[in-house]
Amino acid sequence: MLMFFLIGLLVHLIFFASIFDIYFTSPLVHGMTPHRTSLPPPAKRLVLFVADGLRADAFFELDQNGQTRSPFLRNVVVHHGSWGVSHTRVPTESRPGHVALIAGFYEDVSAVAKGWKENPVEFDSVFNESKYTWCWGSPDILPMFAKGASGDHIYTHMYPAEKEDFAAQDPSKLDTWVFNEVKEFFEFAKKNELLSKKMRQNQVVYFLHLLGLDTNGHAHRPMSSEYKENIRIVDKGIEEVVSVIEDFYRNDKKTAFIYTSDHGMTEWGSHGAGHPSETLTPLVAWGAGISGPLVESNQQFQDAFLQEWKLNDWRRLDVNQADIAPLMAALIGVPFPLNSVGILPLEYLNNSNQFKAECILTNTMQILEQFTVKMIHKKETTLSFLFSPFKPLSLSKGQDMLRKARLYIQQRQYNEAINLCKSLINLALEGLSYYHTYDRVFLGISVVLGFVGWTTYAFVLIVKLHTRLNKPVCQLGKLSSSDHLPTIFIGAGVVITLFLRIQSCPWTYYIYCLLPVPVWYAVIKEFRIIQDVMNLILTHPAKSMGSLILFILGIETMIASFFYRQVLIFGLVSIAIWPVHSKLLHQNKAMSLSWIFFSFILAVFPLMPVVGRSHNISLVTGAGILAVICSFIFLNSFKMAKAKSIETTTIVNRSVYTTQIAGLVLSIYVVNMTHSSLADKHGLPLASQIISWTTLASSLLIPLLSSTLLFQRLLSVNLSLMSTYLLLSTGYEALFPLVLACLMFIWINLEQETIQFHNTFPAPKQLSLIDFAQRVDGALIRHLELDDVRRSYFFIFFIVTAFFGTGNIASINSFDPASVYCFLTVFNPFVMGALMMWKILIPFVIVMCAFESIQVSTHLSSNSLFLIVLVISDIMALHFFFLVKDYGSWLDIGTSISHYVIVMSMTIFLMFLSRLAKTLTTQRIGLHEKIKQHFM
Repeated sequence: MLMFFLIGLLVHLIFFASIFDIYFTSPLVHGMTPHRTSLPPPAKRLVLFVADGLRADAFFELDQNGQTRSPFLRNVVVHHGSWGVSHTRVPTESRPGHVALIAGFYEDVSAVAKGWKENPVEFDSVFNESKYTWCWGSPDILPMFAKGASGDHIYTHMYPAEKEDFAAQDPSKLDTWVFNEVKEFFEFAKKNELLSKKMRQNQVVYFLHLLGLDTNGHAHRPMSSEYKENIRIVDKGIEEVVSVIEDFYRNDKKTAFIYTSDHGMTEWGSHGAGHPSETLTPLVAWGAGISGPLVESNQQFQDAFLQEWKLNDWRRLDVNQADIAPLMAALIGVPFPLNSVGILPLEYLNNSNQFKAECILTNTMQILEQFTVKMIHKKETTLSFLFSPFKPLSLSKGQDMLRKARLYIQQRQYNEAINLCKSLINLALEGLSYYHTYDRVFLGISVVLGFVGWTTYAFVLIVKLHTRLNKPVCQLGKLSSSDHLPTIFIGAGVVITLFLRIQSCPWTYYIYCLLPVPVWYAVIKEFRIIQDVMNLILTHPAKSMGSLILFILGIETMIASFFYRQVLIFGLVSIAIWPVHSKLLHQNKAMSLSWIFFSFILAVFPLMPVVGRSHNISLVTGAGILAVICSFIFLNSFKMAKAKSIETTTIVNRSVYTTQIAGLVLSIYVVNMTHSSLADKHGLPLASQIISWTTLASSLLIPLLSSTLLFQRLLSVNLSLMSTYLLLSTGYEALFPLVLACLMFIWINLEQETIQFHNTFPAPKQLSLIDFAQRVDGALIRHLELDDVRRSYFFIFFIVTAFFGTGNIASINSFDPASVYCFLTVFNPFVMGALMMWKILIPFVIVMCAFESIQVSTHLSSNSLFLIVLVISDIMALHFFFLVKDYGSWLDIGTSISHYVIVMSMTIFLMFLSRLAKTLTTQRIGLHEKIKQHFM
């Protein structure tokens, strides 16, 4: 079975990776030549201000006194420049946002693997095309534009990463540091002739990355006074820097300025998804080559921002975030970034119609060349009779449209040329998308065939190894063509390999396309078992149909909970009344009523707001106190137990439990001390860090010192996990694992009761006598029954509840850095992400350990129920695979993809957690005393 586990893990990793090959491949193509307009540009230099994490509404809106928070930039909007809203795309994170702004394309998800700091792929940018670029700001952003640039003309000035501290007294000092460094730089340049000479050349860029707003937003929320005051500080700093720059260049009117943001932020201080508060960012442009304000009172937008911001009479010019890169390139006359998909926003340019027409023509040529390279590459790697070109735009049609646009310009019909170029750009972008997703259907079919085959094979294994349907195979029952099966499937594999080889497909295509071959071979080899199952279904059609409907309804309920957390309430209420429909309520009334009570309590959590949107340390303290009380209640019940097995381990267990309860109390103290210190802006106490990391490190070791008797080991595991969870909690979610653990203890007891309904099962052993470490007699292992499907469904439902019970974290924007403040406050995406992942997994481990207990107490093989779980989770994953889409709003696209990633990750994690649960329940660190054997 270990081999099946390893193969299953590999197969699921392949299915998981497939979504990235299908939907998240790099959009970049290479082999293009730079394009620039031949006309002189309006600006010699450009200054780019990026206020990281600045929402459009927070910048443009007036305060409660009717005053702007950005008087200098508001004056620019009203009297000197152009403004609008820049629409970003998901993921709304710093790296992809800056890549869109400066390189002009929307980055693929492979950037996550690099922490969004370095280049996972080489790309061109405005900085790379400039003569010189000087950058100031965060070490998270600046290096990615310096590394990989052609030449050494990009200079970076960064503060230490340790300054990015969410617990800092004043994160706005990050921005003040940038402004001070820039002013000192220009003062130094006045005395340094070599530097001054470089700065006075054409095509120079100054980039100021301002991280204070993002840090303040995470730490204090965007509605906080700290965040709003930071907006004022940035405005004042920009005013001073603009004055210094204009003074250095003696007001030569050749400097263009752009102020924008990489992404916004939700009201609870996170970003990453597609909520308007995250995707709408401000854009203000002024200076050389930029149009001044235009009065336009009858503007039509779907939102009501113009009225809210009191800007009804000033023309609003919205852009897509990637459009800013070609705007910067046009202003200073550098080639458009080779991989840019941005469309030059001509309304921002204050220049002749000829200049605008020439610029948009250059933009068109640059995008059309990407389309041409992409199309030629796809044609060369596809068999001629299978190649299907993008019909709306052929190479000849594209060249004809370019020639016509040039002719319009020569004839001074600039508007016609501009309109034609925009049409060609749109066609080229559609064609780029077409060829980028060219293999999507082909790959999708291959993955689905593998998915269905694997799920069918897992089902066949369940029937073959763990049910009574498995009968000796007689020769007549075999498929007549079974002798030829290996030859047929080997031949199919060879044909697929040759087909992929001829088309020069990537090596990953071989995996996706060849995987179904051995999987379906294994399924068809066991065709007799499938026939037996079908015969059984036809023998009892009504019962089979009823079970199938319940099964489908149960799965659809779990799938719906991914979209609407409240659906979990319906599932939990249905589960709560399970004892009523069975004989359990009469057989064990106390446990049944407890089951109903805790199910209803757990059903309250999906009604609560998503975790991270509000903090309440008092609830964390209350949860810790309740956990301590429950611990004493359980320990008292152990004392009252008459089982002789407890006597030899009492002293050891008592010291373990005392340590763990003390750890709970210490965790309560650390949480309160940490958040109190941060609230007073005293930073993270060193003692809190030491205790937190020690608690985390020991959480999986201390339980191994306790007795392996079922309830005693489970109590120890839950106490350790609860201590860590408290340190990672900021509100009501601290109560969740406590309620979940209580429900799991009751579930174990009730499942033990259900065994007594079946005379065919071995007599159940008293739960207090069950020892995880005891080898179970193979003769006592029973076959699967229909009720075991219900147990597996309960398990999967509890796992889904554990995931979504305290918030829909299907999108990255639910990440709240405050959850890890007991461990660290300096920004570190990998460590913070790992801690948040462990917080998510802790309820999983609680459920998994309970499920392991049920398998032992109900005399089931440790693999049989897990195979059913695997089938159910794979059916859900296949469902979400079909729901993945690449159209509609960015929020819909991101959500559909993240749902599939989550359910696949859940399946993979369950494989690992099943082994972790087995280790936590069965293993014991060496003790001196001899442990009694309790099985008779």
